[in-house]
Amino acid sequence: MSLLRSIFGPSKAEIWTQIADEIGGEHIKPGFFKKGGLVYEHEEWTLVLDTYTVNNNNSSQTYTRMRAPFINKDGLYFKIYREGLFSSMGRFFGMQDLEIGDPYFDKNFVIKGNNQEQIRRLLMDENLKALIETQPRISLEIRDDDGWFGSKYPAGVDQLYFVCSGVMRDKRLLHDLFDLYCCVLERLVRIDSAYEDDPRVYLL
Repeated sequence: MSLLRSIFGPSKAEIWTQIADEIGGEHIKPGFFKKGGLVYEHEEWTLVLDTYTVNNNNSSQTYTRMRAPFINKDGLYFKIYREGLFSSMGRFFGMQDLEIGDPYFDKNFVIKGNNQEQIRRLLMDENLKALIETQPRISLEIRDDDGWFGSKYPAGVDQLYFVCSGVMRDKRLLHDLFDLYCCVLERLVRIDSAYEDDPRVYLL
């Protein structure tokens, strides 16, 4: 065992390759013209887990993200993240949050969106809420694309987007994250907010 491995544990590449093998996905190594990532096919959707780094002056921060393009049927938007200082300040300055009628969830998570009833229906699934709860640094949302310098999606196609700071190496959290995505996408179809069709958007 190498000294670095004994100090820091298995590398991201090792862990993500193990996860890919366990769930039936593929860990794609980065190349000259493409980023690497873990790709998993669930029904008609492609889930892509990767990392990116933001450089700011003399410092840098790496983030782990998961993306899954899907065909948005009704233009639903939401963002869910844990209660914290930023969200408390947001409410103080008039930012509106949604509540779903679950006292524990409403207390511990901030939910923003454009259709309270559909979001409430989405989160009526206890397994879905439990999977959200397992992620200690969750930020989960529907967004339209990857911005000015990222992938552009066709009309009607949005993405389910998760991001957290740092490189995720916890195998249990990674497994739970894939389960969360599968659950959310299936629920979006069930509540009639998404089509169960291939969006034909390829991120890697």
